[in-house]
Amino acid sequence: MKRWLRRRVDAAYERLLSREVSGAPTHVAVIQDGNRRYARSQGDDAPEGHRAGAETTERVLEWCQDIGVEELTLYTFSTENFERPAAENEALFDLLCEKLREFAEADRVHENEVCIRAIGETEMLPDRVRDAVGYAERRTRDYDAFVLNIALAYGGRSRLLNATRGVAECVAADELAPDEIGVEDIERRLYDQPVRDVDLIIRPGGEERTSNFLPWHANGNEAAVFFCTPYWPEFSKADFLRGIRTYEHRAESWRRTRARRALALLGAVSEPELAEARSIVDRFRDSLPSSERPDAETLEAGDSNGRAAD
Repeated sequence: MKRWLRRRVDAAYERLLSREVSGAPTHVAVIQDGNRRYARSQGDDAPEGHRAGAETTERVLEWCQDIGVEELTLYTFSTENFERPAAENEALFDLLCEKLREFAEADRVHENEVCIRAIGETEMLPDRVRDAVGYAERRTRDYDAFVLNIALAYGGRSRLLNATRGVAECVAADELAPDEIGVEDIERRLYDQPVRDVDLIIRPGGEERTSNFLPWHANGNEAAVFFCTPYWPEFSKADFLRGIRTYEHRAESWRRTRARRALALLGAVSEPELAEARSIVDRFRDSLPSSERPDAETLEAGDSNGRAAD
C-alpha cells in the first residue's frame, strides 16, 4: 500500500511540475553520477549500476526532446576514470559499445533526427569503443534537429589547454596577431563540431560540484546548476523537471537583473549607451516587479538626461 501511495504522490508532483515549466533550455549538460554507489546499495557490482544508469540516460533523452531541448551533453567517462580498476572499465567500455551501436540503429533516433557526437580525448579509448563512436557518428551525421554529445575521455581543462596551445602556435607562425585573438579562435579549437553554450548543468548523486565539465561553455554562459541527491539510476522525471524549473528561475533572475541595471543607467549615459539601455529595459521590463516597471515618462526622462549629458 505504501508503494502504491508513493507512486500516486510522485505522479501528482510530476504533473504539478509539468504545469509550472513554461520553457526549455537550449542545451542541457548532465553529470551521470552515482552509478557505482547505486550498485553497492543494491548489493551489485559496478557494471550493473552502469547498465541501470544507461536506462536512465535513454529516458532523459526522451524528456529533453519532449520539452524542446535542442542539445544534450552527457558526462560519461572522464580522463580520471582511467584510474579505476581495469575490469570495471572494460565492462563499461563493452556497455558503451553496445549502447552506441544500439542508438545508431534505433528508430526513435532517426525519426527525431538525433546527431550523435563524441567529445573528449577519444584517441585514449580502446579501439572497439572508437569504432562504435565512429559508427554512431557516421549513421547520424546528417541530422541536426537534436544533438547528443557524449563526453568520453573528457577533461575540461585539457580541452582548454589544447585550444590555447593551438592559438599560441598560430601566433608563433605569424598566422594570428595577439590583439586579434577572439572567442571564436578558442571555440573552434575546442571540439571538431560547434557546441552551444550550456544553459543548465544537472548533477545527481549528492555531490555539489561541476567537476571540470564544459568550463568554457557553462561558466562563460553563467549556466544554472541543479544538484540533487538521487543516484543517476534513480533520477526521475520529477527530478528532471525540478532542474528545468531551476533554469527558468535562473533565467528570470538574469533578465530582472539586466533590466534593473539598464534602468539605473538611463539617466547617466551617453546617447549610444542610452539607446542600448532603453532597448534592454523595453525587452526585460516585464521581468521586473510591477512596482519597479518604468512608465513612458521615466524612459523619456532618461532620454532627455542622456541628451543633456552630451
